[in-house]
Amino acid sequence: MKNSDNLIPVGVIGSGAMGSGIAQVAAMAGHEVFLFDTNPAALKKSQTSLQQVLDKLQAKGKIADATSVFHRIHFVKELQALQSSGLIIEAIVEQLAVKQEVFSALEAVVSEDCILATNTSSLSVTSIASACKNPARVSGLHFFNPAPVMALVEIIPAIQTDAALPEKLRQLMLSWGKSPVIAKDTPGFIVNRVARPFYGEALRIYEEGLADMATIDWAMTSLGGFRMGPFALMDYIGHDVNFVVTETVFRSFFYDDRYKPSFAQKRLLEAGWLGRKSGRGFYNYQEGATHPEPVQDADLGKMILERILVMLINEAVDALHWNIAAKEDIERAMTKGVNYPKGLLQWCDEMGADYVLSVLDGLYRHYHEPRYRASALLRRMAATRQQFFGE
Repeated sequence: MKNSDNLIPVGVIGSGAMGSGIAQVAAMAGHEVFLFDTNPAALKKSQTSLQQVLDKLQAKGKIADATSVFHRIHFVKELQALQSSGLIIEAIVEQLAVKQEVFSALEAVVSEDCILATNTSSLSVTSIASACKNPARVSGLHFFNPAPVMALVEIIPAIQTDAALPEKLRQLMLSWGKSPVIAKDTPGFIVNRVARPFYGEALRIYEEGLADMATIDWAMTSLGGFRMGPFALMDYIGHDVNFVVTETVFRSFFYDDRYKPSFAQKRLLEAGWLGRKSGRGFYNYQEGATHPEPVQDADLGKMILERILVMLINEAVDALHWNIAAKEDIERAMTKGVNYPKGLLQWCDEMGADYVLSVLDGLYRHYHEPRYRASALLRRMAATRQQFFGE
């Protein structure tokens, strides 16, 4: 793909919510799109849904002609229909063997210069690329759900990826109106790595009995400015998704204690209480059910916010320390990908790295657990009183 080839045909594999959303984004950017699925019912559902969505966008004045956009999307059941694609984005089940099989099959269909991208959120892009005879054309291209709404796209080159490809994809994503960031191929990339304490530390506070779910959610939204509290957000995402990502990151980091899953969340998954989608999660969403009221205690709320926030900051700082991404990309990922009220490195500057470190060290002294170890970069920043974005 050349930088000038902005309107190359785009193939999308998987017509679920994510694949359909990516197809919509590409079609709205002017591309011919081939949306592939082996399940005719799934394709039909996607076709109906996309037509309705585009009609609504036209009615709201967001697009000029829903019909022309919709007619750029071709719903196909044969892999051979993707042969003219200049870019293919895979958005199927998060199983490495299945993705490898698809990528291997694609090479027999597409041209030699077709880019193959995976929308994986937690698997190794390098492992996926290893299934290909030409792994240099493979990259991660991780959209966030819903793809037409969320601006962030993580670009993740595998170690085999051609050095020029990430920038080509970045330029293409900019032409689609997205906010791309480039991340190293490590577990969780940027967002799913850095965001883990938002859930993990909230669960820890809850499991210790220091505060209930409603109070923790209140502290993070009312005092911290987050759009949703961790328990409401886990219920919204679904525990079948959120817990599995946590478990995958934990295992991929060789069982680092910082990413340890929670038994409280595991029990919900075992019970089938998946959150909003099942009508029951941490909260009860069934008809007539009431949500518990938070304890709006300022001191308790400050403790909750501070404890979760310093863990998030430490994770962002450590991602920078290990060159997972540039600091601007880490900030953009957390504000555009999970809608944090501000970048975590900026937040560190405002609180002071020395203060963040003192809270973390206090937690470590209290618990003597490696999950509370401070990043070497945070310790260095605190010692020199240097700022990430200041003098």
